[in-house]
Amino acid sequence: MPEMPEQSATAGRRFDTVLIANRGEIAARIERACRELGLKTVAICSEADRDAPYGSTADSFLCIGPSSAARSYLNQDAILLAARLTGAGAIHPGYGFLSENAAFADAVEKAGLIFIGPSASSIATMGDKISAKRAMMAAGVPCVPGPDTSLPDDPTSVERIALEIGYPVIIKAAGGGGGRGMRVVPKSDQLHEAIALTREEARKAFGSPSLYMEKFLQHPRHIEMQVVCDDHGNAVWLGHRDCSMQRRHQKVVEEAPAPGIAADIIQPVGEACVQACLQIGYRGVGTFEFLYEDGAFYFIEMNTRLQVEHPVTEVTSGLDIVQAQIEAAQGHVLNLTQGDVTCKGHSFECRINAEDPDTFLPSAGVITHLVLPQGPGIRVDTHIHTGYTVSPYYDSLIAKLIVHAPTRAEAMARMCDALAGTEIEGIATNIPFLRSLFEDHAFARGETDIHYLEHWLKLRRAA
Repeated sequence: MPEMPEQSATAGRRFDTVLIANRGEIAARIERACRELGLKTVAICSEADRDAPYGSTADSFLCIGPSSAARSYLNQDAILLAARLTGAGAIHPGYGFLSENAAFADAVEKAGLIFIGPSASSIATMGDKISAKRAMMAAGVPCVPGPDTSLPDDPTSVERIALEIGYPVIIKAAGGGGGRGMRVVPKSDQLHEAIALTREEARKAFGSPSLYMEKFLQHPRHIEMQVVCDDHGNAVWLGHRDCSMQRRHQKVVEEAPAPGIAADIIQPVGEACVQACLQIGYRGVGTFEFLYEDGAFYFIEMNTRLQVEHPVTEVTSGLDIVQAQIEAAQGHVLNLTQGDVTCKGHSFECRINAEDPDTFLPSAGVITHLVLPQGPGIRVDTHIHTGYTVSPYYDSLIAKLIVHAPTRAEAMARMCDALAGTEIEGIATNIPFLRSLFEDHAFARGETDIHYLEHWLKLRRAA
């Protein structure tokens, strides 16, 4: 058994007010979780979000800057000042923005506040793909073939590494994410150009030119493991989900559990994820992301934050993941063991975006008509309402439609009905695209991989 890391300085501390350092549906979601835990909330906004509905239900609501995210939601000094002015004892970063910024987590702690998330050191370790891979290999988590070191500058050494891995390979930025900073290299004569282009892209996008190389898997699925950990040496994994339906490396539909994977195959991987968390002293919630091909799992990265797709795991596991995240930050002992985790039924989540369903170009404007579906097994996480103005400054996600049913087939049918019952006018949305996707036979059979949606879209355009 590995020696337990020293407990975090946040263990046993309490707070009664949480500043939500985010916007949109996730700000509304966090506010609801805080309210149910009896905590006060501070909502912040940019000038573009002054009319956000969660502002009227929060205990305090402050505008911290102009519409540009760089001058508001990414402005660390403004957020810390807002916390000081309102007496907030903790900051919840949500997802995106500053949620995986180790420097911000450190600044929050140094200001005498609690960062609702893992420690800055955990974020730094898992945020760098090379150090993350090294940590996972040490914990026995299966990884994609390739060295756990950055690529050297020497061209001959790079060529040797590629030959040892075997083509095709993929070049990735060590500090990358969101589908950026990566290139597939099918054969050797394209290697050096790909490295040069990716290195420059990594330097500009992530502030570091460090790269690494892995085997490029041909037809993998994207499988995730959700973990919850406390500061007292307890950790559990909450089943698994499939996030293979992606466009340009961005997830479109997620489901739990991942279909067609036997429990005896996936259980050892979940247990390895838990052990990895214990070895690095991880606190809060996190997600291990894997590629799955030919019955084997390969670790690709860990997200040290709340995931957009957390609801599918919530409804199948019965655990409020946001509340668990907040309670872990308060220093509470995790109130369940692995034996208590039982995932029931099947769930899907559709990301409803304000974008053209054919071109996927963002669509800003005023929502003139809104009808959201209701009924058993249907959940909608959103912040929008009739008369709400969708801003052009931020991500196009405006709602998450989640369904839950006893079986995958029933869940698919329920999602079809829920999408048909969703009406949003005044802006374009991707709902017609999602409805078509749920009518696809291969998707219905669970016969898809991470490349399937792009291929499906090409066939649609050609028709």
